[in-house]
Amino acid sequence: MNVSSLLLGSVAALISVSVARAADEISASDRTEHVHICDVYGAGYLHVPNTDTCLRIGGYVQYDVGIGGVPSHEGARTSSARTGEAQGTWRNNTRFTFKTWTRQEIEIGPLKTYTESRLNFGNRNPYPGPDSAQNQAFNSGAKLASAWIQLGGLRVGKDESAFDTFIGYAGNILNNALVSYGDFDTNVAQYYLDFANGFSALVSLEQGAGEVGSLDSHVPHLVLGVRQTQAGGAITGVIARDSNYDALAGKVRIDVNVTDDLSLFGMFGYGSVGNLNDDPTKAVAAHGRGFYKNWSGDWALWMGATYTLDEKTSLNLQLSGDQLRNSGLAANVAYMAIPGFTVTAEVDYAHYANLTAVGRSGMNPTHGKADSLGGVLRFQSSF
Repeated sequence: MNVSSLLLGSVAALISVSVARAADEISASDRTEHVHICDVYGAGYLHVPNTDTCLRIGGYVQYDVGIGGVPSHEGARTSSARTGEAQGTWRNNTRFTFKTWTRQEIEIGPLKTYTESRLNFGNRNPYPGPDSAQNQAFNSGAKLASAWIQLGGLRVGKDESAFDTFIGYAGNILNNALVSYGDFDTNVAQYYLDFANGFSALVSLEQGAGEVGSLDSHVPHLVLGVRQTQAGGAITGVIARDSNYDALAGKVRIDVNVTDDLSLFGMFGYGSVGNLNDDPTKAVAAHGRGFYKNWSGDWALWMGATYTLDEKTSLNLQLSGDQLRNSGLAANVAYMAIPGFTVTAEVDYAHYANLTAVGRSGMNPTHGKADSLGGVLRFQSSF
């Protein structure tokens, strides 16, 4: 055996050992842990590897197009690019929403979290003020809608106000605030009590948001709620104290399941103006009526119905009005083409007898019209 043969043999042996070792490493790296389903928490939950936590992710992609003069939450209002004359616009908004849920059992009770984040691109007036007619289409920013932790009955974090979440929103329609029924964004510290007989209660300490609603002292806003639920429906009440103005507001709601296909609701709100307008600098701001009672006058009323035609189609209706004779009517048809994909067509009518008060609530009609008619078409795909 010559030297070259010996060298070749040694190289071949080294190569074979290296290949075998690499194969072992690849086999080891290919081993993956199986993800297990958390059946106990419902569909969509999966075990997070190496933890006791179950995770669910979801969200939706949504596209809205609106026409007519009925005001929207985005406040779409524009001027002619050619003449500068104030006019309505073909309102568009695209939203992507991402949600997460976690569940975990610990010694002192169930531990839950929930997050919801939103990204929007659409029409919005970037220049505040009643004389600002410019309207642009742009990314209207990211919004943290919810991010809370709940241990047993205790919930802390970012959520919408219990003044709305506990008693329920004003119907299954898209533009359900033709007559405003409460503000939303706030940090909360809440405690829920659920009893076996269908009775539940809630206490919520809240921070509020915005120039008028944000706390200006060490005393938080306070919301108390009670609900009695039976097979035929429910009755719910909430009362809120706005600590900035030492003012009270409340709502009572009745839900009735008439049949398996037809459900009705009625909601009444009352809050005395009291000290809400005692500061002229704040009265000029967003609405000047505090964080909770942002309807016009002392009282307001919302009522509506949902009728299920079949497993894919439902009809929704809402009527609303307040003491100063502002009123709204909204009706839509929601069609679920396939599970997770829904198309909704809605017609809205708004009448504003008190334009000044409406302007403070952030729902000023386009061009200050007392009567406005419009509509919304929504496409939404959820995952």
